[in-house]
Amino acid sequence: MLSNIGSVLVFLILSSSLFLIYYAYLEAKTSNQKINKSIYKLSLFQITFTILSFFTLLLGFIYSDFSIVNVYENSHTAKPLFYKIAGSWGNHEGSLLLWINILVLFSYLFLIYNHKHDKKFRLYTLIFQNFLIIGFVIFLLLNSNPFSSIYPVPAEGLGLNPILQDPALAIHPPLLYVGFVGCSIYFSAAIASILSDYNGRQFALSIKSWVQISWVFQTLGITVGSIWAYYELGWGGFWFWDPVENASLLPWFAISALMHSIMVLEKRNTLYEWVIVLCLLTFILSVTGTFLVRSGILNSVHTFANDPSRGIYILLFLSLMIFTSLMIYFKKRKQETYSFNFNSKETFILTNNWFMVFFLVTVLIGTLYPIFLDVLTKTKVSIGPPFYNIVIIPLVVPFLVLMAIGPQFQWINSQKKKLKQTVLILLGALIINLLSFYLFGNYGIYSNLILITATFLIVHSILDAKKSITNKKKFEYPRIISHLGFGLLVLFIGINHQHSVEVDFNLKVGENKKLSNYEILFEDIKTEQSKNFKSVIGVFKITKLKKENVYYLNPEIRIYTNPETLTYEAAIKSKITSDLYLTMSNVSRSDYYNIKFQNKPFMIWIWISAFMIALGGLVQLVLKRNEN
Repeated sequence: MLSNIGSVLVFLILSSSLFLIYYAYLEAKTSNQKINKSIYKLSLFQITFTILSFFTLLLGFIYSDFSIVNVYENSHTAKPLFYKIAGSWGNHEGSLLLWINILVLFSYLFLIYNHKHDKKFRLYTLIFQNFLIIGFVIFLLLNSNPFSSIYPVPAEGLGLNPILQDPALAIHPPLLYVGFVGCSIYFSAAIASILSDYNGRQFALSIKSWVQISWVFQTLGITVGSIWAYYELGWGGFWFWDPVENASLLPWFAISALMHSIMVLEKRNTLYEWVIVLCLLTFILSVTGTFLVRSGILNSVHTFANDPSRGIYILLFLSLMIFTSLMIYFKKRKQETYSFNFNSKETFILTNNWFMVFFLVTVLIGTLYPIFLDVLTKTKVSIGPPFYNIVIIPLVVPFLVLMAIGPQFQWINSQKKKLKQTVLILLGALIINLLSFYLFGNYGIYSNLILITATFLIVHSILDAKKSITNKKKFEYPRIISHLGFGLLVLFIGINHQHSVEVDFNLKVGENKKLSNYEILFEDIKTEQSKNFKSVIGVFKITKLKKENVYYLNPEIRIYTNPETLTYEAAIKSKITSDLYLTMSNVSRSDYYNIKFQNKPFMIWIWISAFMIALGGLVQLVLKRNEN
């Protein structure tokens, strides 16, 4: 029953998209009031059909309707309700339906909230957005139908991948999808802008909020995913340069550059062509990441759904997007000349744009090079942290400096500024760094420079905050919060990298292990039975020597039955200054367990800093709404 309802609703989404394209084109040519009303009605029908389709799938998971193949393959009656719900998008078919929901939602909201902008521009945006919707709906119908039925109906499902049964990972995909799919609306708007000659400041104002929304969600999605990987995968880190992690980072670099470039277009009415390129690039990179993840090309723990046939479709669709958008761009582009003074805000923004593009290209090369090498020479290589550290870290230093001093300049042309404040801040940053050097030991040249420049950015941001509060310049708050968050993030990452401690050893119950600062006693093993898994829980007493602080940590080995899988759950004691991180796993000798102990400085501050970056974007949206 639900299978049939869902399939009908998907066809109705497709039909409404076709009608919307037809009516929007007619309205753009004729300007008929009746047609205009029909467009709004059709758009409302479309969003209704779309929401109902996902709700239908959700009901299938909630009520364990195993007549739907997707439910059968990704759920089980023993699953807790929360993970039944999360299972609806924790698979390829369900996630694609959610993707379509977000596409349609952004299409509808753009039509409603951008009514003050040029009508032809809005209609063309609607047309291209619905071409994207049609493309993904056809993809869904051809080989990714979430409502495919199975007969006879199985009595039980196969179950959800255990590593996906986690609150953070239940939240992470929707956040990231909103961020990725949100890029579609200004991709469509960019093409519409070219065709309708609706450009300059007005175009910047029409897409500014949409860019900020998708940037905020991308930032939150990446951060939550990083937190999940930290405690769930047992690696004990915040970023591993995993290929799928990289795929999520690529559009983030592009959209960050876009956000700053839009400011120049809005204030100076220049960089229009560069903004268009970034609008196109951001969504293309989002779809590229989808292709890499879904095709099975990337080997990653994050790749929970892959199929070469699906990858081929996405590749063809991606190629069509790139070809069409570039053809329109080069055919209609108007050569734009830039005239910037060196000591102007826009010069610093454009320079930092090129830094972000360089970071993007570096990550793209690091992600794709192993793929091409494997295809061409059958040689398998892995590019990890050493490559990114060597290429990216040296450029982080000037990037941070420009982030700090760029906002101090005025638009168009700034008078020569007194260097006294900047010099004093740099000296203060140097003193702080030398103090940390004295207390904690040698960092190395790059680490020292990064700590100095990160501190430089932090101090500049704090002084800017003080000045903005005094002068009541609320519009400066978002930039200050995000920049301060970024400076703190880099600072804490640098300290964490230098002072993290990791030790591996084997223990059995009753034995202890003495380290330089800690003593670890393996006191006991307990077992517990949950609804859908059995837990083997270690009881560890961690004593910090000299201070004699005592902590109890309980890492787990979870044995899932549906499907049969082992997962290793880290035990973490989070403190203000550091995290104590403990995992255990089986070894060949049954009475021994492999223990990994880590001391990770300032982990909680890394997460707080990342959320601060997103908070800046949220504040910007709130201020803009209040202004309107």
